[in-house]
Amino acid sequence: MSALEAARERVRNRVSRVVMPEMEDDRIVHAAARLKGDRLCEVVPLADAVEPYVETLVQARGMKEGIARRMLTRPLYRAAAMVAKGEADAMVAGAVSPTKAVIEAASIGIGLEEGVGLPSSFFLMRFPDGRELIFADCGLNVAPDAEGLAAIARASQRSGKALLGDARVALLSFSTDRSGVGESVDRVREAAELSGFVGPVQGDAALNPRVAEKKGMGDGRANVLVFPSLDAGNIAYKLAQELAGAQALGPILQGFRHPVCDLSRGVRVDDIVDATVVTLALG
Repeated sequence: MSALEAARERVRNRVSRVVMPEMEDDRIVHAAARLKGDRLCEVVPLADAVEPYVETLVQARGMKEGIARRMLTRPLYRAAAMVAKGEADAMVAGAVSPTKAVIEAASIGIGLEEGVGLPSSFFLMRFPDGRELIFADCGLNVAPDAEGLAAIARASQRSGKALLGDARVALLSFSTDRSGVGESVDRVREAAELSGFVGPVQGDAALNPRVAEKKGMGDGRANVLVFPSLDAGNIAYKLAQELAGAQALGPILQGFRHPVCDLSRGVRVDDIVDATVVTLALG
């Protein structure tokens, strides 16, 4: 059973509620209908009133009442407050809104999990040959330092375990072990030492047992790939889509108190449905 099929079975046995604050987009409307028709979740309507959520933001986030009222006039913040108040289990947005806006609303309205200092994101990559991999971080952190990379790796391991069952993490670089030098290699090496995962390792050594044995790093069976920068991760997932026909589900956000999905603005209806299922499976 694929990770997506397993996620579908998991969420179908729950009574999950999702708020989608971008119902002005036809893709979201059709996806919501599909999710309901397939009995995968309940899509709850975005609240019209601001008043019920003012106290939620004031108490949970420590902001002034006037600022909370102004923020709650925006659909993204209202949706995040609904999740914080327990009226929805997850928020799915981004088909219309830029990533920065989704992240800000989730950070202020929902907040980070205890002990998490850096939110991040991942894609569940589904390849035509049946392989499924986690790619992180391809949508949020531009140039994380070693501690940031280690945090992304740890969060991605948790996501990998939830979706793939067994998470084998590799921190990628243009260098395997000590074959190359440079600031980025040192950063990845430090992140590997902090997190305890394999790295720095090149993509072929991470994925090919024969190459891994030759280069003496890992076993070549990684299924969670952590990229050294947003440049590398974003380029990699888009090339996988265009050249290998991979389906990229996400980006799914990591590190928040409740599940949040930040859709790509070019997302299709099928992808919205599948990304929502993956998001709920993490809850």
